[in-house]
Order: sequence, then C-alpha cells, then structure tokens
Amino acid sequence: MRPIKSLLLLMLCSLSFVVGISALAARDTQSMAEKLASLGGYPCPDSDFTCLKLTVPLDHTTTSDKRTIDVVFGVLPATGERKGMFVTATGGPGSSGLEEADGRADTFDAAIKEHYDLVFFDQRGANQSGKLQCPNALTHYGLGVASLYASLDDAALRTDPQTFVQDCVAEIAKEGVPKENLKFYGTAQAVEDLDAFRQSIGDDKIWLYGESYGTEYAQTYAAAHPDHLAALFLDGTVDLTTPLLEFQKEQTQAFNDVLVATLQDCDHNADCSVEVGGDAVGLYDSLRTELGRKEIPFKFPLASGRLDDRTFTKDMLESVAIDAMYTQAGRMLFQRGLAAASQGNFVPLARIYYITNQLFAESAVPSLGGAVDNTLYYVIACADHRILDGTSNAQVTAYLQAGESLEATVPRLTGGFYGRLPCAYWPTDASAKPQPPLVAKGITTFVLGATTDPATPIQNGQRVFSHLADGYLITAEGGPHVIFDRDDSCPNTIMKDFLVNGQRPAQRETLCQGVIANPYIPLAPSSVRVFDTPLQALDSVYNEIFYLPDYYYWGGPGVGLASCSVGGVIGFETNKGDGDQFRLSDCSFFNGFAMSGIGHYKDHVFTLEVNIGGFESGSLTYIKDADGKITVTGEYAGKQVNLSDTRPDSAA
Repeated sequence: MRPIKSLLLLMLCSLSFVVGISALAARDTQSMAEKLASLGGYPCPDSDFTCLKLTVPLDHTTTSDKRTIDVVFGVLPATGERKGMFVTATGGPGSSGLEEADGRADTFDAAIKEHYDLVFFDQRGANQSGKLQCPNALTHYGLGVASLYASLDDAALRTDPQTFVQDCVAEIAKEGVPKENLKFYGTAQAVEDLDAFRQSIGDDKIWLYGESYGTEYAQTYAAAHPDHLAALFLDGTVDLTTPLLEFQKEQTQAFNDVLVATLQDCDHNADCSVEVGGDAVGLYDSLRTELGRKEIPFKFPLASGRLDDRTFTKDMLESVAIDAMYTQAGRMLFQRGLAAASQGNFVPLARIYYITNQLFAESAVPSLGGAVDNTLYYVIACADHRILDGTSNAQVTAYLQAGESLEATVPRLTGGFYGRLPCAYWPTDASAKPQPPLVAKGITTFVLGATTDPATPIQNGQRVFSHLADGYLITAEGGPHVIFDRDDSCPNTIMKDFLVNGQRPAQRETLCQGVIANPYIPLAPSSVRVFDTPLQALDSVYNEIFYLPDYYYWGGPGVGLASCSVGGVIGFETNKGDGDQFRLSDCSFFNGFAMSGIGHYKDHVFTLEVNIGGFESGSLTYIKDADGKITVTGEYAGKQVNLSDTRPDSAA
C-alpha cells in the first residue's frame, strides 16, 4: 500500500503538471502582441515594431560565468493567420537591423506580412544592443587607410593597423567593455541570443533569412540549432569553408569584374557611350593612371553659393568605384559620375565619395555617423576569423604576400583586399580552420545570389548549395549584392510562394533575368534653353534630385542638406509614414532655371511645387505617379502650362 505522504506528493505533482499544461495552452492562445506585452515589450523608437529587450549570458558556453548583456529584438506581428516568425539577419557585420526594420517591412509582400511576424534585431554590440564604438580610432585610421593600402608601404601596413586596434580596444574599454570581453561578441555567441529570443516567444521553429554577413550568422545558427529551423534562406552567401585570404582574393577579383561589366554596360548604352567618349573602360583606366601621377583640382559648390577649392585623388576614384558596385542604381550613378569627370566635372564623383565615407560634403571632414557599424565590423569579423594560426607578425606577412601576388593579376580595386588586415592584431581566440560544409539535413534551404555580386561572389553560394541535403539555388543574371526584396519579381515570387503556400520551385536551380546597371540617365545640360517645354526641364530636375548622391545615399534621420550643382540648396528629410519631404531655395541644376518651393516623394509618387526664376519666371507643379505618368501644370514665361507625358523608364 502506498504511503499517504507519497500519494499526496503524487497528487501535488499531477496538479502542477496540469497547471503547467494549462499555462502553456494559455500562452499558445495568446496573440503575438499579447506575448510581447507579457514579456515586457515596448514600442521601438519611431517605429511600428515592438521591441523586446532580453538579458542574456555574456558567455553562453558556461554556466559558471554569471555576467550578462542586453540584446534587443523588434517584432512586427502578422496581420492575419500566423504561420510563424520570419527572422532577418542583416549584413555588415555590425549593421543595425532595428534601424532597417521599418523601411524593409514596407517593401515586404503583403501576403508574407499577413502570415509571418517580421523580426529584426540589433546583434550584441550593435546600436540598441550595446553600441560598441571607437569613433576616434576609426576616424584617425580611416583618414589614411586608402592611401596606406594604395601605397603598399610594408612598414606602415604593419604598424598602422596595429595602432588602430590598440586605440580602438582602449576606447571601447573606456565605455565599459574590457579587452578580454571582446571575444564574446562573435557570431557563435550572437546566434545563442537569437535562440534565447525564440524560446522566450515559445516557438519551436523559426524561418531564418540572412543576407551578406547575415548568411554567416544564419549558417552558424543552422549548425547549432538545426531542430529549430523551419526553413533557411541565404542571400549573398559567404562560404564558411573558404579560408579568409582565399575569400578576400575572390572578393577582390569580383569587384574588378563587376567594375569592368559596369563600364562595358555604359558602352552598350547610346547616351552613356556618347557622354564618356565611347570607351568607358579606357576612360576609367586613363583617369586612374592620371590620378596616380597627380591629384586633379576642382571647384565644389557649397550651400552658401561659394565654390570651394578641392582635389580629386586616385584613392577617391577607387573608393567610389567599390561602393558603387553593390547595386544597379549605384553602378549607374558611377557611370554618370565618370561621364561628368570626362568633361572635367568631378563634383558628382566627389559627392558619392563624401557621403559613402561619412564625410560632410560642405567641409570634407569626417562625420562620426557610421562609427558604430564600422567598429562592429572589426569586433565581429575579427572575433570570427583568424587570418592564420600564428603570431600577428606571421599573419601580416602572409596577408601582404597574398596581396602582392594578387596585384599582379587584378589590375583594379586591389586596395579593398586589405580591409581585414587589423584582424591580425585583434584580441581573439578564433581559429583559422574553416568550418565544415553546411548540409542542413531536414531543412529546406534557399541559396540566392547574383552573377554581378561583388561582395559575396556567386561561387560562394554555388559551393554552399552543392552540399545541401534539400537546397534550391536562385541566381540573378546581373543583379546586385543581395537579391530578395530588391525590386526583382523573380526571387521575390519564389520566396513568397514558398513562405505563403509551401510551393517549391519546379527545379533545384532557377535563373532569374536581371540587369547590370539601371537604365542610364543622361547628364543635365548646361542651360534650360536645351529643353522645348517646362515638362522636359522639370523631368530632368526630377532625375537630378532622385539621383543626387547626397539624397540617394542619405539614410536619415534628421535633415539632409546639399548644394545644387549650379546654385542654391536643397534640403530633405523623412517623416515616418509621410515619405520624403524636400525644400528648394534658388536651386539650379542648369543655368536659367532656379527653383524655390517644396517637394514630396512617397509610394513612388514624386511632386514638386516651385516658383521659377532665371531666363523666364513662373510657378509650376510637377507630378510623376507610380506608373511613370508625368503632368506639369501652372504658368511659365507668361503662358499657361498643362502638359503630360509617360516616362516609365526614368528614375522611379
């Protein structure tokens, strides 16, 4: 006979079990919004997402270390019948997923948002999750890094990165993260933060999408937690079985190849070919050679109306070329800048250089706006990858020898090869041993890539795909770095069909048709007298505003300000839910047509309401809708204006 005490204990355990099951059942019936509220969720700043701050172990590999850090995730709950969480691991490494969340969510297919909670996050150390930064060290190092890599001065290549690492590590330590803790900011620890989030929500599986560096993050999560993945999506894939220096070589070659393809694309476009003189590759090479001999002076227009004396250098040309190769629009901007340079105008290329290198165009001095992302690049990349197993000196020697051999075979853009040289000095216990191939047994995995991806060359994704147990390869012919949710209906449709309907592609490999560069937009003429109608003039103005590098690369927040190419200024800002707002003051992109007034861009509809001064005066309203239909109404040169046209191939 069972003792009464044991029987009572059994009854209590049974009751606890029933209560536990009831609690789980109640939790399962909660909406995502209710779950987040119960976990302490709060509105993300200036966002539609709900943020959840999790306190996680600094070191997930041991229970004896009680130190913790906070990591912030953002969730946009599904609008309809929920299938699960679609988690995005953004690139970098070191980018803020939460800063990108709303803009990215706006472009997601409505059917995906209906069935999936969208999840973005700031990886440990990024923005809201710690904000590790060393802005002073970065600024000092960044000011000389292009010249350093271009000169290949052996002594400087050894000492300058070492000095940067020492200064950066010391600067981070002053903010509360000591040198010995930096090893905990690598990807292997960060993916455990995501799994802690998954557990807190109570989902057994997630749908994980990684882009660029995010594919490293996603593959690392897949290797650590294969049972908790419903599906895996790798876009702009890094092959983790490739040693660091081999990856750097492939990447440098890819940047060179995409640059040549971009220049040849210009030659195949009648307008671009005319404006560069018929041989874009020859123009680039001759300009690079000329700049290698001496800097070229030019005048840069300031917002005050004054012209500032500046110089354009070989380092600036190569930096602009590298940054422009990531997207089709960027490549077209580079084509336009090169065309302008062939006519002696270096302002468009200089604008791209200033904004992509976090410099104030008005003064050409550094802005610290990108310090967090750039710091985390080294913190994460160097924690993950060792150049080789050996001393810092041995690592640098191997790096420089690899670069020297590369210089002989790749004629352009080799400076970018040395980007990870500081990792030779970074405090890390990483190994140089590559990871084993990802098989992902039981996990449907999509590998997406583009033939003109310079940052993660297409062969990386092809190698990863070749080992997968259940893989699908989606390749864009041409295309940018990262192809999902980037205005290409082919990969977008494949992803949506799988996520929403569970429909797999008919074949294991799909080729999507794409382009190398966006349709070329001719340079603005020198005078408004070239145009027959005010519609033509304002259509050119639209292109100049839309592709003004200061605006095109501007990510907000706050107010952006840029000089117009001939005179005056244009300001722009983004108001959440209200699109982009413009204000023009005596802004001229060609002589004889100065504009003052306001503009608006939202949902692919662009509007300008401006008063005109110059050769003629007037007041005009320009509207370009999402279908490319243009209307111009008002009064100009003493005549009423009511014109319309359709230009579906222009900037929108």
